[in-house]
Amino acid sequence: MRGVSERTDGEQYDGNAERLREELRAFGRSLDGPDGSAGSESMAERVLGQILAERLPVPVAEPAGVRGRMRVMRRWTRARWRSLVAAACGLLTVLALTPPVRATVTDWFGFGGVEVRYDPSAVPSPGARVPGCGRSLSLGEAERRAGFAPLVPEALGAPEAVTVSGLPRGRFVVSLCWREEGRTIRLDAFPGRLDIAFTKSVREQPEWLSLGGEDSEAGVPDPVLWFARPHVLSFWMVDTDGHRFTRAERTAGPTLLWGHRGAADGRGVAGDGVTLRLEGVASKARALEIAKTVEVPR
Repeated sequence: MRGVSERTDGEQYDGNAERLREELRAFGRSLDGPDGSAGSESMAERVLGQILAERLPVPVAEPAGVRGRMRVMRRWTRARWRSLVAAACGLLTVLALTPPVRATVTDWFGFGGVEVRYDPSAVPSPGARVPGCGRSLSLGEAERRAGFAPLVPEALGAPEAVTVSGLPRGRFVVSLCWREEGRTIRLDAFPGRLDIAFTKSVREQPEWLSLGGEDSEAGVPDPVLWFARPHVLSFWMVDTDGHRFTRAERTAGPTLLWGHRGAADGRGVAGDGVTLRLEGVASKARALEIAKTVEVPR
């Protein structure tokens, strides 16, 4: 199903956020020692409270010129740094929360251009198939159009089709497709600098995995999410007034979602890395093996 529709979910968000605050505070108190040395507010409460409070503002128009752009950059950097610090602390507690709470917290831990949401009411259409890539380009042409080199899993070999799709504000997504036993395997790559939300609504919690190694700058493996069942996939956009609307919606099969930091070899990989989405592989083990072999073609 495709289309464009507006959505107002402020009231629902406020109700969920209030319930989440209470559950997180209760969880935080349970982490304190029996002597009560933490006082009226626990360390976990303070950390989680900052996570709940941190919501990046939508950029507003600034005066033209170098000074105006510098002010915008400084403001964005300060806001993003606070959110990154809060997220790093909060991730230490997410896995210990109960599934309903963890599901809501996951909503706020977007990485790259991806934001993951849990929606138990979402029911995918039966019999949906992974979409193909359409008319193909060469890898070189895809790189020129998208501004970054496509990442190709060695385990799958050269893709049978490569496409580049435009996104708002001059951004692009690169899609690679393979045919295997009558079905399509598709890998979408989003530049990590994307600010739009790429929202997933699934019937159950994704499984948190790791590709092994220490991929992030902090020495902590980047998150890998496995969605075992079919799910509803929505692309969300934000207009100049900060309002969200639905760009498109379709149903897909099992999906692996993870970040890749690219290569600092001058081949044009997005500076902040890319977010990758692999679908069409039913086996979790095989999907992980494919993800481990992703590299920039030489």
